[in-house]
Amino acid sequence: MRRTKLIATLGPATGAPGVLDALVAAGLDVARLNASHADVPELERQLADVRAAAGRAGRHIAIMLDLGGAKLRLGEVASGTVLAEGDPFELRAAPGAGDASGASVNHATISEDLHPGDRVLIDDGRIELVVTGSGAGVVNTTVRSGGSLTSRKGLNVPGVRLGVDGITARDLELLAWALEAGIDLVAQSFVRCADDVERLRSAMGERVVPIVAKIEKHEAMGDLEAIVDVADAVMVARGDLGVELPLEAVPAAQRRIVAAARAAGRPVVVATQMLESMTTAVRPTRAEASDVANAIFDAVDAVMLSGETAVGDHPAHALGTMDRIVRAAEEVAVEHPWAPRPGATDDVAAAVSRAVCELAEALDLAAIVTVTQSGATARAVAAHRPATPVLAATPDPATARRLALVWGVLPTVIGSYATIDELIAAASAAASDAGLARPGDLIAVTGGVAVHVAGSTNLVQVHRV
Repeated sequence: MRRTKLIATLGPATGAPGVLDALVAAGLDVARLNASHADVPELERQLADVRAAAGRAGRHIAIMLDLGGAKLRLGEVASGTVLAEGDPFELRAAPGAGDASGASVNHATISEDLHPGDRVLIDDGRIELVVTGSGAGVVNTTVRSGGSLTSRKGLNVPGVRLGVDGITARDLELLAWALEAGIDLVAQSFVRCADDVERLRSAMGERVVPIVAKIEKHEAMGDLEAIVDVADAVMVARGDLGVELPLEAVPAAQRRIVAAARAAGRPVVVATQMLESMTTAVRPTRAEASDVANAIFDAVDAVMLSGETAVGDHPAHALGTMDRIVRAAEEVAVEHPWAPRPGATDDVAAAVSRAVCELAEALDLAAIVTVTQSGATARAVAAHRPATPVLAATPDPATARRLALVWGVLPTVIGSYATIDELIAAASAAASDAGLARPGDLIAVTGGVAVHVAGSTNLVQVHRV
């Protein structure tokens, strides 16, 4: 049983007949819908296609909508535009066609935010500009590192805090659609501080879904622990993070983000360029394979493919390759027990989760079965990274799908139960049906005396199947 979960981004390459089914067969756990590159009709089609493919396979697959956030982008640029080192180039607040002399930017106060000496990186740093002056809606720059320039490329300004709202009007429109459509997870781009996450959650109203905070801004590293505390999960989004920070600082930043998430018991995802060469190649580089494996050695919850599946030549093959790398790494991974933050706790469910993992190790149990309404107990158990398989049995299909993101958790949907005896019987049957326990095996079951009440876990029982 593979413990680390696999996320694949959908796009043009996954829309061909049979590709989604092949992705599911290759081990897909979470499908990422990229709102930056799709409109609502396309997102609706992707959502329906994933649900149908999951149904055909009998799998619980989560769907994560990745909101675009306040990404700084160029406007339209004439075809064939090339910037040469030393050339002047203008960044203009006013809309209009761009060329080698300058281009528009989707930020009205750009001339107020940038100052002489600031660096502007275009297209993940492939082009670098240096600001020489600004005023009246125009930023004057000199090209330090040139290259071909095309429309809609992203801009990063390392070390500069821009006066932009982290949640855009389009984010709110797509969020409303996502909540109505039944999206399982929402990824929030360009999170700068904990308040950004709180504001997005507040915008959800009563229909709250888990928020995956993407750490990709330099400001976020300064508020990391607070962001982790308020988010439901975090993502090491190395694309923009690798431009916002010096390149040599990214590996250390990744380890710090993973450590913070692990300490708080939050699921953590590592993303971007994990198997980048497989966008066109049939084999990854050795360095890419090692990159994936090292994430597994750090005990992350999930690893993610972006362009490899969204626009790649062979999406399912890329995901299958990642699956093989992950499985091989898990076979030799050093155990990483959760190191909880020091201090006593009055959280009964957390104490039960810790206790059940200790029981599983001491008694060599066949499985840990968490009977859960919200999934919180399953996440708490998984945070300890037990060697024993974890089965999350829930009557709520939405909870089962959301748990597809969590390390080591096999989600399943069970029928209703009215008493503790029925709860134990349902857990035992679920473990047998999942192939985790045979007659005579011992399993541990967690649940709540107040059955069907979220957050009421206060029971652990060792049961012989």
